Amino acid sequence: MSDPFVPRVGGVLSADIAVPEHEREVRFYARVLSTGEDPLWREDLMNNRGMPIIGLGARSPAYADLPLQWMPHIQVADVAASVERALDLGGRALMHGKDDDGKSQWAVLLDPNGAAFGIIPVVPEEALPSAEVVASRDAAARVGRISWLDLTVADASATRDFYHQVVGWSVQDVAMEDASERYADYNMVGNDGNPVAGICHARGVNVGLPPIWMIYLPVGDLAESLRRVREGGGKIIKETKGTDGGYVCVVVQDPVGATLALVPG
Repeated sequence: MSDPFVPRVGGVLSADIAVPEHEREVRFYARVLSTGEDPLWREDLMNNRGMPIIGLGARSPAYADLPLQWMPHIQVADVAASVERALDLGGRALMHGKDDDGKSQWAVLLDPNGAAFGIIPVVPEEALPSAEVVASRDAAARVGRISWLDLTVADASATRDFYHQVVGWSVQDVAMEDASERYADYNMVGNDGNPVAGICHARGVNVGLPPIWMIYLPVGDLAESLRRVREGGGKIIKETKGTDGGYVCVVVQDPVGATLALVPG
């Protein structure tokens, strides 16, 4: 993913979830994310620059209809138009925030697979971190952020087309192979030309993953984070290791059943 702290159509800056057992969940994420000598996340779940990238809310009656999924907030050119297109294409609107004049401000949607996501207007530049925070690629890499997200579904081609129309992402094919059969997964590309997310077929390396938007969060010490996942009542769902035997990506489930991926920071 390119630098996330840039206003652009298709950009993903943050994500949130409403959970039961809220206090336990906050303790779980505070422990799991704050590993390493120079943690990328603080115990209050802000990132190491004091920015609220992930939000963990209590599951109140107002949020009872929201699925137990991490929901990325995706920037779009026109919230009302994106909601209309989503409904036309078989999606659902779970929440739709409007101002006093009836103008759309944000929405929480379900795609036809049941994956939840939020849409917001393009974030004003003055609301993003100052230039010195993201002055270099190396500096940006050490900031707590959503480093990637992807969605694994049975019909990736139809899902690709849904998000192309609703969000405005363009598409890059990613060559894949399963049992000597070649096929394509898809990188979804923001209007700055950089990949933002992946939409994958539920086959090959992606078999068994739930059809939700999987957010990828970097941590300072992945092995220690995984130890804390187990210690805190979570589960390891899928591990991917590199040729050196080190972890590349690990999909985990928190104590209440929400799924996300952890990667080295």
